[in-house]
Amino acid sequence: MARKHSRRFRKAAEKVEAGKRYPISEGIALLKSLPGAKFDEAVDVAVRIGIDAKKTEQLVRGSVSLPKGTGKSVKIAVFAEGDRAKEALEAGADFVGGADLADKIDKGFTDFDMTIASPDMMKYVGKLGRVLGPQGKMPSPKAGTVTPNVAAAVREFKAGKIEFRTDAGANVHAAIGKRSFAAGDLESNLVAFLEHLRTLRPAQAKGAFFRKVVVSTSMGPGVALAFE
Repeated sequence: MARKHSRRFRKAAEKVEAGKRYPISEGIALLKSLPGAKFDEAVDVAVRIGIDAKKTEQLVRGSVSLPKGTGKSVKIAVFAEGDRAKEALEAGADFVGGADLADKIDKGFTDFDMTIASPDMMKYVGKLGRVLGPQGKMPSPKAGTVTPNVAAAVREFKAGKIEFRTDAGANVHAAIGKRSFAAGDLESNLVAFLEHLRTLRPAQAKGAFFRKVVVSTSMGPGVALAFE
């Protein structure tokens, strides 16, 4: 059954030219000009990349610090003990623990956006794959969320660092700010994200790496961008 869009969405979609790929500045300006929701929507980017998502060695995962932040408050759970746990709390971590935190999560607690762990805590975290994996919250060295310096990681992610990974359709999704951001700030975040993503191109990838780049607000239509 086709999704029924709101009158506001349909009105916004009419302003987006079908099949056109807008220059970044023009596309961001268009996005901000569209009829908005009654709350400050997130601005997201979806990038279809030229990989075979069925091949593990071609999957892309990482993290990048957005120069203008995300405008979002991030809840972080940290696996650490001793001095590292104390430092994580001082850096702004929302939940900190070891075996106790693992047990709590295993029983269903997932009221956080991401997980950071010191390497020695993976003995606890490794058992939580079935809970954290499907939610995209499993820490990883590639994403910078398994690190001995958990306090620095907490500060970076609280300040606007984001995680991303390819999905089954070879798409990478990321939040790059809020609708209320200045157009120039959204553009700066978008370009920083795309340029970093380009550096992660697998050696096995063939042809154009960026197949399609689309930006949208939480409740709005997508705007395709020209980005080589």
